Formats: sequence, structure tokens, C-alpha cells
Amino acid sequence: MKSFQIGIAAVFLLAACQSTGGFPSAKGSPYAPSGRGASSKEVDALLVGHRLFAAGEYELALKAYYRAAGKYGPTAEILSAIGSADLKLGRLNQAEQMLRRAIEADETSVPAWNNLGVVLMERGKTGEAARVFQTAFALDSGQSDEIRENLRLALAKKDEADYAPANNDNFSLVRSGNGTYQLLTRK
Repeated sequence: MKSFQIGIAAVFLLAACQSTGGFPSAKGSPYAPSGRGASSKEVDALLVGHRLFAAGEYELALKAYYRAAGKYGPTAEILSAIGSADLKLGRLNQAEQMLRRAIEADETSVPAWNNLGVVLMERGKTGEAARVFQTAFALDSGQSDEIRENLRLALAKKDEADYAPANNDNFSLVRSGNGTYQLLTRK
């Protein structure tokens, strides 16, 4: 029994001497490993933001985008990403401002134009949204199905809003002799 216990103890001692593949550390350093290897590069905050956004973590993505803006400056891509995260969080005013800034930085940014159109649709500005989607569609050369669908919906909603009876409540028909009618606005 005693030899069995010694054998088990020897196995545990040998297992404890094995490398666990943990974090690398500088030889002779009295400090705990940093978690980064000697050849690792700094993490790209913009890439982290995109991954968080794709995972549905919009608040964390927004923070990562702001870190990226601090490092790289307010580029069109970063401003567009911030605006998109704000849109997903329901912050329409901030989203619109950031997306307009992104377009000012790069007038050919298709995602910025498209997302601005989405924001404008959410805010009920269908006429401007349709023009913005037309710009995005033209810049994209009609390649994106999403932009084509957004444009179609914006134009349909714009036409619907122009002729909807609810929007025409301020008008009245007045007969003005010989069977002709005149459309008057109420004040």
C-alpha cells in the first residue's frame, strides 16, 4: 500500500512539473505574466468594436469605437460605426449627427449614406431619406440588395405619405359653380 501511495505522489509531482501552456513571462521576472506574448500587437479597438457590434453588444461596441477614435482620429469609418451603434441603441439624434459627420469626412461612404437614410426613415423624414438612399444606391452602383430594398421602401412610403387621407385632413372641397370644385386648405 505504501508503494502505491508513493507511486501516486510521484505521478502528481511529475504532472505539476509539466507546462500548462499559460501566459509567457520574461525569464527572471518577478512579476506575473502580462497576458501578452512578446510578439503580440496591441488590440485594434475598431476591430473589437465591429465584433461586439456583430454580437449585438452595441453599448460595448460604442465604447470600443470611441477608443478607436481616440487612437486614429475621427475617420469616416469610425464616425459611421459610432452612428450605427447609436442607431441600434435608439439614439436617433446622435446617430444622425455622427452619420452626417461621417459623410462630411468621406462623401463616398456607402454605409454612412445608407445608415443615415435608415435614421431619417425612423425619424419620419421620408423625403430626405429617399434622396439619401438614392445617393447610397448610386455610390454602390446598385450592388447591394439591402440598399435597393431600403430605397424601394422609402419611395413607397414617401408616395404613400403624400397621398394618404390622414395627411389630407387639412383640405376641403368647395363647389364653385358649374360643377367645378376647388381644393382649399383649412387653417
